[in-house]
Amino acid sequence: MRALSVGATVAVTLGMIGLWQQHALLARGWPALTIQAAAILLMLWARWTFGRRSFHAAANPTAGGLVTSGPYHYLRHPIYAALLYFAWAAALTHRAPLPLAAALVVTGGLAVRMRAEECLVELRYPEYRAYAARTRRVLPGVI
Repeated sequence: MRALSVGATVAVTLGMIGLWQQHALLARGWPALTIQAAAILLMLWARWTFGRRSFHAAANPTAGGLVTSGPYHYLRHPIYAALLYFAWAAALTHRAPLPLAAALVVTGGLAVRMRAEECLVELRYPEYRAYAARTRRVLPGVI
């Protein structure tokens, strides 16, 4: 699972670089730019809530207990959700094949990363199963 997570992290990074290289990282139009701004705020809120814990490309669970407050009360993966919102707001407003392909790469990488991380976190924190049952992954009330 750890190797898969590292590969997924590389895919997400390449997808975001792809958006940047296509000059499609920033959305067009105020509605989509507002989504991107909200995504940045969500990511900052999640990082603040998560505290001093570090990011692990291999999805190693961090010490200190399961975080279920702040944005984690509504979403299991608010940082990944923010990346998805940001990438898709950009790709959909550029309406070109390469930005859409880049957003798909980001989505695929994050889907793999979420699954790998969930498997590893559940091993470390048995209470994760109950948390996952009541909290959506990336879109409150939907998925």
